[in-house]
Amino acid sequence: MNSHPEFVPGFLELLTVLPEEVFNYKIAARPERRRQFEKELTSQMEVALSTLTACLHINELKEQVLEAFASWLRLKHRIPGSVLASHPLVLTALSSLHSEILSEASVNVISELIHYSAAGSSGGATVNMPLIQVIVPQIMSLKAHLTDSSKDEEDVKAIARLFADMGDSYVELIATGSDESMLIVHALLEVASHPEYDIASMTFNFWHSLQVILTKRDSYISFGNEASAEAERSRRLQVFRSAYESLVSLVTFRVQYPQDYQDLSLEDLKEFKHTRYAVADVLIDAASVLGGDATLKILYIKFVEGVACCGNKHNEWRPAEAALFCIRAISTYVSVVEAEVMPQVMALLPKLPQQPQLLQTVCLTIGAYSKWFDAASSDPSILASVLSILTSGMSTSEDTAAAAALAFRHICDDCRKKLCGYLDGLYNVYRTAVNGEGSLKVSAEDSLHLVEALSMVITELPQVDAKKALEMLCLPVVTPLQEIINQGPEILQKKHPRDLTVHIDRFAYIFRYVNHPEAVADAIQRLWPIFKAIFDIRAWDMRTMESLCRACKYAVRTSKRFMGITIGAILEEIQGLYQQHQQPCFLYLSSEVIKIFGSDPSCASYLHNLIEALFKRTTCLLTSIEEFTSRPDVADDCFLLASRCIRYCPQLFIPSSVFPSLVDCSMIGITVQHREASNSILTFLSDIFDLAKSCKGEEFLSVRDSVIIPRGASITRILIASLTGALPSSRLETVTYALLALTRAYGVRSLEWAKESVSLIPLTALAEVERSRFLQALSEAASGVDVNAAMAPVEELSDVCRRNRTVQEIVQGALKPLELNRVPVL
Repeated sequence: MNSHPEFVPGFLELLTVLPEEVFNYKIAARPERRRQFEKELTSQMEVALSTLTACLHINELKEQVLEAFASWLRLKHRIPGSVLASHPLVLTALSSLHSEILSEASVNVISELIHYSAAGSSGGATVNMPLIQVIVPQIMSLKAHLTDSSKDEEDVKAIARLFADMGDSYVELIATGSDESMLIVHALLEVASHPEYDIASMTFNFWHSLQVILTKRDSYISFGNEASAEAERSRRLQVFRSAYESLVSLVTFRVQYPQDYQDLSLEDLKEFKHTRYAVADVLIDAASVLGGDATLKILYIKFVEGVACCGNKHNEWRPAEAALFCIRAISTYVSVVEAEVMPQVMALLPKLPQQPQLLQTVCLTIGAYSKWFDAASSDPSILASVLSILTSGMSTSEDTAAAAALAFRHICDDCRKKLCGYLDGLYNVYRTAVNGEGSLKVSAEDSLHLVEALSMVITELPQVDAKKALEMLCLPVVTPLQEIINQGPEILQKKHPRDLTVHIDRFAYIFRYVNHPEAVADAIQRLWPIFKAIFDIRAWDMRTMESLCRACKYAVRTSKRFMGITIGAILEEIQGLYQQHQQPCFLYLSSEVIKIFGSDPSCASYLHNLIEALFKRTTCLLTSIEEFTSRPDVADDCFLLASRCIRYCPQLFIPSSVFPSLVDCSMIGITVQHREASNSILTFLSDIFDLAKSCKGEEFLSVRDSVIIPRGASITRILIASLTGALPSSRLETVTYALLALTRAYGVRSLEWAKESVSLIPLTALAEVERSRFLQALSEAASGVDVNAAMAPVEELSDVCRRNRTVQEIVQGALKPLELNRVPVL
């Protein structure tokens, strides 16, 4: 190096890149080779660091040396903290922090040292305390730079990053609340107060992690008995109280709408919303430590200041809206019996200007505190005042109407008992919104909140009153549908789906949320002629059918056995229509029926016919992978239904004539790329293999085995092909579970199938050691070892066989997942 200095920069570049390659998964290395490479590097760690130290005397290469050092630190090899604490490379990096132009390389080194000193793989904070005691004072000495206006913003950002890294890595040490740790906390408050959001938000993760440690009972297990643990918990919460109080005051201004909010681009608006959500999370962390009521008091002061701004000559609404947004964010942490601040907040709401953004937040805040209204409002006028604000929200703009409708639902949900006396007023709002009358700006989607709201209040009525109220609730929905049907089949046939689904979706919500089974059963029986007319004329229209089946599903779910003759009519209808139109939602509705009536002996023959008819038709449709790809929804709902049959009526399904053909059908479709369809098929197969776990399943194991064993080798091969590239790696867990369920069910026999399959893969793609490790994992799973232990060898097999396109093609060419019956080549 001394005789050829021109080679040193290139050599340093090589030293930087080598450790980086350990984490570069673009390189198609086998896992075993990657581990070996990492060992080779870590064994040479001392040589590498001494070489880098030797290069430190070349001033112009100092930055490159530090970058290489940071790269080697990422390997987290166990160099003792005491050695690193006095290492020339570390001391150089620390001294560079104080140079006029802050070196990015030195920041990277210190950042890596922070992570290194806290990492379990390098011994953790206790072992590395000598290193921590060198790093922390050096970073703390930079605190003044955070508020130095002459400093470059990039330098401030780099310093803030070091403080944030320090907070994140040493959070467990900081949580002890020692005097030294509080110095770090105050420095992090300094970062959190920085006017630049990008800098301040670097600390948000720390405040969350600290809150979790302070509030979680597990953090205090080492303190022995309950009393000592509780005493320590109280002490720590008290120590950090003022820090979190400061934090609440520091972050609230960040949620304030900018002056030019109306001119913001969509991207900027999205970023502003993201900021508000992030600040809301910080406030929740603070409320977890301080308690919701104490946090509310701090925010109330801000709100009162904001309300005063609304009355000034500029009529400035933004500070009040920001404070109210924050009050809404902590709603779940505020006690429902809070009587000091909340009544004052609610008393101020009607006095606020009707500015759209502010009114929207007012409505959402009312909704967020619905449980408080229920517990606290013995005065009926409070609810009347709230309903009045929400009604005006529904009349102002589409956004305020959406917020008001959502709040209306929350209020009706939590105050349902109190609102039974307001039913006429509530019904007028509902009818006006649903019919699109008057000045209300509630969209069709948001009107569903109102449907849900009234339905929940009706649930609280006695049976007799509920029946009448339900009729009233259905009236504005049924009238427009009846009018369309009265115009004749031709008009009904030509209607846009939206003209029908907007009303049918409201029925779905009514049947779902009016929890009076008899009343709902009575309603669906009266409505059946309308539903049948739509089924008969519009069975070709997927959107209308989905909407109608959803309504029927909720009617079945709520009414259960009160459905009586109507359920028979519904099943007859969909069974007949499915033969012609194959709408997937017919299968989905049947799943709901199976769940509720599957174990009822009186329904057995009816359901047996239904299962046979639906599955026969589906297996005729799905005869190739191309068919699965073009009809993924049919495949998804078919195998969801099949899984329901295994769980709720194995006595009807397993011995049926359609069971073997459905297993064959599933084998064709396992490798369909559609996520839901593939998952449903794999879950169906897992349910078959786990049949002994299902109710009454054990009785049918011999029937199952007669179907599965002849197909076992093919199923195993297709599952192993799916693991090794036929399906995306995101499905690995589902495929693995199916393979392990098969292994548990068939033991030694399944291991033979697996051995047969992996032996098809050439040694160029899969080495013998990798093959053996995989088969050993399956063998252990078969003998009852924890399933999680098998995951690593299975993942390794998957990685090895997917390491590049060529290897993946070799593996898939050998396993041929689309060929169902294949004699292995020995």
